Amino acid sequence: MIPIQFEDQTLVPLLDKVRDGERLSFDDGLHLYRTKDLLAVGYLANLVRERLQGNVTWFNVNRHINPTDVCVASCRLCAFGKGVRDASAYTMTHEEVWHRAGMGWSEAITEFHIVAGLHPTLTLDWYCEMLRGLKERYPSVHLKAFTMVEIGYFAQRAKLSVRQVLQKLKDAGMDSLPGGGAEVFHPRVRRIICDHKLTGEEWIETARTAHELGLHSNCTMLYGHLETEEDRVDHLVRLRELQDATKGFQTFIPLAFHPENTALHHLPRTSGFMDLRNIAVSRLMLDNVPHIKAYWVMMTPQIAQIAQRFGADDLDGTIIEERIYHDAGATTAQGMRRQDLLRLIREAGRDPVERDTLYRPVERTDEPPRRDALTVLV
Repeated sequence: MIPIQFEDQTLVPLLDKVRDGERLSFDDGLHLYRTKDLLAVGYLANLVRERLQGNVTWFNVNRHINPTDVCVASCRLCAFGKGVRDASAYTMTHEEVWHRAGMGWSEAITEFHIVAGLHPTLTLDWYCEMLRGLKERYPSVHLKAFTMVEIGYFAQRAKLSVRQVLQKLKDAGMDSLPGGGAEVFHPRVRRIICDHKLTGEEWIETARTAHELGLHSNCTMLYGHLETEEDRVDHLVRLRELQDATKGFQTFIPLAFHPENTALHHLPRTSGFMDLRNIAVSRLMLDNVPHIKAYWVMMTPQIAQIAQRFGADDLDGTIIEERIYHDAGATTAQGMRRQDLLRLIREAGRDPVERDTLYRPVERTDEPPRRDALTVLV
């Protein structure tokens, strides 16, 4: 074996921990964030990544659907949500949602990723009917829908418990939940950037309830705004503790803050250095979460590609139409072809494996997909 030469020799004890499969501590997490030796941190993360996932990089063929951008919250971090009287705001009808779900298909999509604003008049029944309509028209497509923040808002408006809301949505066709809205759990940060949302504790308890009902979810952390390194490590440790209890998280996605068109527009964008560090540290700290995703829309396809050697084992998917990050100034494409994802993964020296939402490999034939199988029934 080639001897490992770290520029920062204080990382050698962490190398021993990683090789032995020992859990890293809070202080270890701070050390990983503060060292200048990014290549060493990436090396450590890659050891864990390859231990868990080998040489595989996962991706899926999915479509994002955002039924409305009307939102009663006024989060300083957000460029997507709009007031109900904003002339540029939109709210789709059920028929528009169902139609948009089928637009632009050239191959079989396995997942709809559904996230929206906190609309002041749309009811829980409205969302349940939307899900039932999608399931009726696209029975084979997995519905990954609604952040923990949306679930909490539905419960508040419907005067039901979070458990009751989740059960109703599950009965209507919701298969799992995305991980958005977690931002950073520390109350000091949330008071500044998203004081209209659930607290960090409420986000965790909502996720716990979803997992208890058999619903898997993702989890996230928004970084690169007003949080400290201690806030990031605290966030990761709290996710790790919940995962110890429920085993319900499938994937962790570090999300870079895009300040454009937000109330925090004076802040600089994250650097590639910061993006890769957050991928690597999350892989090292979240030893019980199976997958780390490099979200190409957020960090660019180029950085997401490099991240496959810094701890990430997932590149997300085709997406088709992403609005939330693009409203905040993202300059990446709003979708990517399956062939381009395959190329990016292979160029990184990884073996691409298409998956469904639950990380089951999807087998494709060489025959072109039948468009009549994708007919929109509206």
